[in-house]
Amino acid sequence: MEQLYTFNPKTLWTQFKKEHFAFWMVCLYLFLQYFDPLEIYPHLAFVPWDKIAIGLAFLALPLDPCRRWVRDGTNMWMTLFLVVIFVSSALAIFPAISWDQWFDFTGWYIIYFLIINTVSTKERYFIFLAIFLLANFKLAFFGARTWAKRGFGFVRWGLEGPPGFFQNSSDFSGEMLMFAPIAFELALFVKPYVRRVTYWFLMLGAITGVMSILGASDRGSQVALAFQGTWVAIQRKLKLKVLIGIALLVGLGYALLPAGEKARFSRAGTDKTSIQRLDYWRAGWNMIKSHPFLGVGYFNFAPVYASLPSDKLWHGTAQLPHNIFIQVGTDAGFIGLAIFLMLIYRNLKITKDIRRLCERNPGAPAFAPSVARGLALTTWGFVIAGQFNTVAYYPFFWINLALTVSLANIVRRAVEEQSSARLARRPGPLYMGWVAGAGSPEGELAAPRNDP
Repeated sequence: MEQLYTFNPKTLWTQFKKEHFAFWMVCLYLFLQYFDPLEIYPHLAFVPWDKIAIGLAFLALPLDPCRRWVRDGTNMWMTLFLVVIFVSSALAIFPAISWDQWFDFTGWYIIYFLIINTVSTKERYFIFLAIFLLANFKLAFFGARTWAKRGFGFVRWGLEGPPGFFQNSSDFSGEMLMFAPIAFELALFVKPYVRRVTYWFLMLGAITGVMSILGASDRGSQVALAFQGTWVAIQRKLKLKVLIGIALLVGLGYALLPAGEKARFSRAGTDKTSIQRLDYWRAGWNMIKSHPFLGVGYFNFAPVYASLPSDKLWHGTAQLPHNIFIQVGTDAGFIGLAIFLMLIYRNLKITKDIRRLCERNPGAPAFAPSVARGLALTTWGFVIAGQFNTVAYYPFFWINLALTVSLANIVRRAVEEQSSARLARRPGPLYMGWVAGAGSPEGELAAPRNDP
C-alpha cells in the first residue's frame, strides 16, 4: 500500500492490471461518468457505453475472486427506498411521467451494489479513489481557469460544466463540494509518502475545487463550502497560525467574490429566484401533507405544480422544487423521506465508525480515517447545498454512500483478519510454565505454578 500512496502512475497501473475484469468495468463506468470522453469525441457515442460497462461488470462479478457480498444495514434501506419509489410511481397522479424516469434511481441502486461488492480490497479502493480524484480535478481545474480568465468576475450563468450531470452551474459546484474535502484530506495523509510536487498537485485539486465553487455563483454551494471549512478547522483542532492562514484565505476568497455575487447574497430572499423557490417549497410541503404516505408520485412535482394556480411561474414552465427533502417528500411521501434521511444518517454514522475502528486497530488501512473524514464532509456539503438544488438523484450522494460502505467493509475485514492472526499467535494451555486460567471465560492467564 505504501507504494500506492506515492501516486506513481506506473505503480497504480501495474496494480490495476492485476485486478479482475469486473473491477475494470466499474472503473470504466466511473471514467465515462466523470471524464465524459464521449462529449469530446461524439462519434464514439453510437452506443450507451456507460450502461454497457455496468452490464459487463454485473455479468463478470460472479467470476471475480475478490468479490464480497457486503452485509450492511444500508443495503436494506437502499432496497426499501427502491421499493417505495416503484410503488409511488404506480400510484402517481401522472404515472407515465414517473415510469419515464424509472432509471434515475434504479441506476444508482445497481451502481451502489456493484461498487460495494467489487471495490472490495484496500488496493482496489485506493485505485478507484484515485480515478475519482483525477476526474474531478479535471473539472475543478477547468472551472478555476475559466473563472480566472474572466478576471474573477461575475456572470449570471456562473460556471458551466460538461454536458450531463454537471453542466448546470449549481450542479457543477455541487460536485466540487463532493471532491474538494476528499482531495484535501488525502493530500494531508499522503504527504509523508509522496514528492512535494505530488502533494501540491493533490492540494491544488482542493484549491481549484474551492475556486470553482466561488466562481460558479451558486449561493447554496458557497454556504455549504463555508460550513465545510469551519468544520475542518474545528475537527482538526488546528494551530493558531493555521487558523490565521485559513482566515486570510477566507478573507481573500470573499475579496475575490465579484460585486455581482455579493449583491446576490444581499438580495437573497427578495429576488425572483428566491421568491420562486420559496413558492416551490410551500407548494411541495402542501403536496406532501395532502399525500403523506407516498407523495404525489415519483417526479410528479412539476406537472402537479403546473396544474396549480400561480402568478410566480417566472421561468415559463414548472421546474423541480430546488430542495432535496421537498423533492423526495413529493416523490415518495413521508415514508420515502424517512428512508432517505436514514440513508444520510447511515452515511455519517459509518464514517464515524470507520474512524473509531481505525483508532483502536492499527491493522486497519492507514488511509481510511482521512478518507472517512472527507466523506463525512462531502455528505454535509450535499445536505446543505441540497436545500437549494434538486439533486437527490444525481451521483453526488449515491457514489459517496457507495464509497463509504465499501470503505467500512474493507476496514472491518482488516480488523477481523488482525484479530484472527492475534488469536492464532496465542500460546496454548501450557507455555513457558504458564497455564490457562481455569474457569476464566476470557481465557486469561493464571500465575505460574511453583510446584517442585
